[in-house]
Amino acid sequence: MVSLAELREADFGPLDTVAAAYDKLAGDFQGHVDQMDTQVVKHLFDGRWIGTAAGAANASLHTTSTRLDAAHIEMSAMGTLLREAADSFRLAQGKLQEALQDAQDGHFTVADDGTVSWPPPAAAERKDPNYDTPQQGKAIANRISDAVNEATTADARIAKLLDDLTQRARTGSGLDIAQAQKDLGAVTQAGTDLLAAGFPSKDATSTQVLSWWNQLTPAEQQRLIETHPDLIGNRDGIPSLVRDQANRINLTNLINQYEQKPSLSADDKTKLDGFNRIQKTLSDNVGQHPPALLLGISDQGQGRGILSYGNPDTAQNVSAYVPGLGTTLSNVGGKDGDRAHNVWLAAKKADPTATTASIVWLGYDPPPGLDSGDPSTAEVMLPDRAEKGAASYDQFLSGLRATHQGAPAHLTALGHSYGSTTVGLAAQRPGGTGADDVILVGSPGTGADKASQLNVDPGHVWVGAARNDPVTHLPSKAEAGIDGTALVAGGPVLGTALGTTTDWIYNQADPNQLWYGTDPASAQFGAQRFDVADGAPLSVDSHSQYMDAPQSPGSTLSPTDAANQDSITNIGQIVAGKYDNVNRVAGR
Repeated sequence: MVSLAELREADFGPLDTVAAAYDKLAGDFQGHVDQMDTQVVKHLFDGRWIGTAAGAANASLHTTSTRLDAAHIEMSAMGTLLREAADSFRLAQGKLQEALQDAQDGHFTVADDGTVSWPPPAAAERKDPNYDTPQQGKAIANRISDAVNEATTADARIAKLLDDLTQRARTGSGLDIAQAQKDLGAVTQAGTDLLAAGFPSKDATSTQVLSWWNQLTPAEQQRLIETHPDLIGNRDGIPSLVRDQANRINLTNLINQYEQKPSLSADDKTKLDGFNRIQKTLSDNVGQHPPALLLGISDQGQGRGILSYGNPDTAQNVSAYVPGLGTTLSNVGGKDGDRAHNVWLAAKKADPTATTASIVWLGYDPPPGLDSGDPSTAEVMLPDRAEKGAASYDQFLSGLRATHQGAPAHLTALGHSYGSTTVGLAAQRPGGTGADDVILVGSPGTGADKASQLNVDPGHVWVGAARNDPVTHLPSKAEAGIDGTALVAGGPVLGTALGTTTDWIYNQADPNQLWYGTDPASAQFGAQRFDVADGAPLSVDSHSQYMDAPQSPGSTLSPTDAANQDSITNIGQIVAGKYDNVNRVAGR
């Protein structure tokens, strides 16, 4: 059992020194193995020595070579284990030190056995309904206990593995190549498990994650980035530049992993295409302004990708755009990444003096596109995917708030199409998204009756809805005579809900009600509606032009193209906080 005092006072530097010594030993040993292969075996069996003796010598040398390879693996396993031991102990020690510091700041006393005590409450405190010192003390005591238990668990597991490796060396059983590979696998798995246990729990707040990260030394941080980028790059509360560094490693690893698969499913091919597209975007961006940061990448679900133009930790204005129906991972490095870049351009045009970061966030699984042939396309008529995405989006924005440096950024939550439903549902969660402004474009509804339900002042809920965008005229479920559950279960085809005539677009019985509740563009909803182009009648393009590129300086546009500029220009003004420059129109 590791004690509090042992963990508090421990110096793990010697473990690093011994691990480095084993790494050098393994490296030098591998050099000798290579030398034997090139200078002995190659020349001995160059085709000129044949016969029984040659065969026996070949078998003997093969056995020796295999045993040497196994010995090298065992040495490598020892160095890896000692390094992972140091890392896992440091993570537990960091948690303990953070808890002890909080105890000191709160004037609590911590005994060597981990018991936390505090002075009895004063008379005023006893009468204060918000008096919670006992609860705070218990929370600190639990954190101290968790850190000590974590170190104890790591100590026991590492000691067992060290004993096993030592026993292999004493008996020579580690010279069997299969056993050596098994030992290395056990060490690698233990390292992954122990480091994962040393990370903040899944329910830790972004602020707690950041505090934990800052407790680590720069060397410890860099080692975790390089050895476990998957545990760093996608964790909200980790600084953006760190996430970018880790996720570029993650991206390379994912591409290699998928390229080495013996066969790829259709989903695998889609993900690999997405990884490669994002990689190309990052490569093309080198040396450009704004810099592109990869804030998230994984093969979870349909694939996850978060790309930022500009550093959200230092930018004065930050927007996080959620795309909708039909978005795939390749779109993050394609059209949706371009849309995020267009928002950046428009915001910089609105306020050239301010620093800006514009993010495309694909941290959920949008329903597939209408042309995909995927039966799950019908899930666009259900809120399930949006609800799951809303929780993740909220957590992501809380991470942006936690890691931002200096004065709080002006943060804008931006959603398009089904992504606007995701943003709207996120805003209705307890506490909301933490955004200062919410922008909904091409929205089929948010599940809210009023803009005031989005946890921001209705004056900071903004809606863009093209007159001819069919998604912004979807009939309510009651008017369509169907519901999403029946649709997904094999009821009417999706076209029944979307319609094929203009009757339901312009002549609904209740035009204020859409598929997901009150029309955000209606006066009844109570948001700020801004001007956008009407778009071509009954055209998908009318649903896709809200974030087209802003006009280049000195260029001239046709009247139609000029009208299309209204949307991105207004979005840029909102993201920049230049509300007086937004071209407003009346709710419909």
